[in-house]
Amino acid sequence: MTRWLCAMASVVLCATAVHAQETPAQKAERMAWFNNDRFGLFIHWGVYSVPAGEWQGKTNYGEWFLEETKMPVSQYMQYAKEFNPVRFDARQWVRMAKDAGMKYIVITSKHHDGFGIFRSNLTDWCMKATPFPRDPLAELAAACRVEGLRLCFYHSIMDWHHPDWETRRAWNDTAPATPPDMERYIRFMKGQLKELITRYGPLGILWFDGEWEKPWTVERGRDLYNYVRSLQPDIIINNRVGKGRAGMDGMDKGAGGVGDYGTPEQEIPATGFGPGVYWESCMTMNNHWGYNKHDQNWKSTRTLVRNLIDCASKGGNYLLNVGPTSEGLFPEPSVQRLAEIGRWMKVHHEAIYGTSASPFKHLPWGRCTQKAAPDSTTRLYLHVFDWPADGNLLVPGLKNSVDSAALLGSDATVRFAQTPEGVALTLPRVAPDALSSTVLLKIQGKP
Repeated sequence: MTRWLCAMASVVLCATAVHAQETPAQKAERMAWFNNDRFGLFIHWGVYSVPAGEWQGKTNYGEWFLEETKMPVSQYMQYAKEFNPVRFDARQWVRMAKDAGMKYIVITSKHHDGFGIFRSNLTDWCMKATPFPRDPLAELAAACRVEGLRLCFYHSIMDWHHPDWETRRAWNDTAPATPPDMERYIRFMKGQLKELITRYGPLGILWFDGEWEKPWTVERGRDLYNYVRSLQPDIIINNRVGKGRAGMDGMDKGAGGVGDYGTPEQEIPATGFGPGVYWESCMTMNNHWGYNKHDQNWKSTRTLVRNLIDCASKGGNYLLNVGPTSEGLFPEPSVQRLAEIGRWMKVHHEAIYGTSASPFKHLPWGRCTQKAAPDSTTRLYLHVFDWPADGNLLVPGLKNSVDSAALLGSDATVRFAQTPEGVALTLPRVAPDALSSTVLLKIQGKP
């Protein structure tokens, strides 16, 4: 054990030095797949799916069930005996994500209630407490390898169940009378993270959360960042590992920033943040992250597709959430929306993957993404939300020579002309796709 601790200390010191020396170009290389893929699936899944949002006549609960009900931990733990996802099919989940055009999956390995959705050797508060004999994360890792998606884990820093989390809840009746030991908790958390990386990796992202409570500090965030990268140097880590996040806008402000990218939650920034700033908006399909059987306030597929476009047009990613049932099924409205997004992505994927932010400050009719080509031309993807009834669309202020114009997924002719106000396009009277139609404009040079 002493030799192992010494070795790990050496690795962490080495990792700290490597991190400090990482150049912007090296970071860009590490972040390249993230910047290219643009679209991922978030999965919030745990024992909170058993009560499915309902308790004592109230029906508004989700993954924060334990905190919001203030139920004794010993009582909450009984739900694990009912968490039996016999209808879970990892290949089906991964295929649904892939067919929707998603390139990576972020699943809760542990949420704030401390329950591990894997079979940890460090605690029984995990899948070992359920009647389900298998390891969901192992099956998802295998399915992702087959289908070519990157597997990523959400892992909560805060833990309402563990007796050593320093802000121990009064209703944690399973904790001993002795005070919490935060350093012992951190050793436990690092041990679980090592299990996750070495057992199911390589991983794309470690997505931390729950960093806002007092026990977590900037120093602990930096130490955890370096520890994780010592186990897998090329892994990507979000900014919630540190203390710099300023609320739900998700970006670091002031001191305390640690991590590789920002995490806006349930919102998309009004503008992007410029080259070299990486971010990802995580959003739900309805009002909850975890499964709530009463929540039928589903966003339309059109809204979800346009959210994806909006993120890409500002240089960011879109992480769209599904909360599976305790049986292991995606709710049917989620399945339908993923399929409908997939039909749109089959036609329009080139306007999302590998694109960069719009060169326009504002477009009255929609959004734009772009790609630079090796021959010094640029492809502008004009995402038209508000299709012109007369077929006339102005691309304001664009001065470049236009080589060609076409509609993705349509053979209709698109005419173009340079005017003092910009490039004028003549489009069909009817939009090819009610969700969003895309005009591909090939221009000379940079816009």
